[in-house]
Amino acid sequence: HQGRHFNLPYRGDDATGLGKPLKMVTHPLRADLPIYLAAIGPRNVQLAGEIADGWLPIFFSPEGFATSLRPDLLAGIERSGRPPGDFDIAPTVSVVVDEDVARARDLLRPGLALYIGGMGAPGANFYNDLATRYGYEEAASEVQRLYLAGRRREACAAIPDALIDEVALVGTQSQIAERLDAWRNAGVTTLICSLTTVEDIRLMAELSSR
Repeated sequence: HQGRHFNLPYRGDDATGLGKPLKMVTHPLRADLPIYLAAIGPRNVQLAGEIADGWLPIFFSPEGFATSLRPDLLAGIERSGRPPGDFDIAPTVSVVVDEDVARARDLLRPGLALYIGGMGAPGANFYNDLATRYGYEEAASEVQRLYLAGRRREACAAIPDALIDEVALVGTQSQIAERLDAWRNAGVTTLICSLTTVEDIRLMAELSSR
């Protein structure tokens, strides 16, 4: 590699001269490897649109994206000079298929409580800020207060059902199938599903191809 900043093997006054190029034993599927940026803050989302080939958001809400982060992403893409269609929006979404919707939501509460309540510190938690931008400021504040006080079960219980339904795909097969339209309409081009069973993988493959 002979780059603008680094050369491999290294050549310099203190080089040993023993470095040799490595040859790949596997071959990439494309000439250029796409670069994705994981971001949730407005300025980093803009940066993703400007310099990356795709965006990897966590706790993506189709509704929240439309009212908060979409303008930032589009501003970055516009700055890059590329059409929006050349950019991949690839959120990770937790999928829990269950006839008991309440039970499905409960499986996701601990993870959301950890991020919204336990990451960072008061005033410096980017996931808490994200929930606030989605319109859950009061709930996010309460979850953080409870979590940092060591009351984790109460923090989990304080996660609003509506927030879970926005950022995850939970419930019956028909409910998930119907909810997928919101993700499509939000401009999601790649859906990275977090699943636990082979049956759920097959279901999402079927629903995504419709």
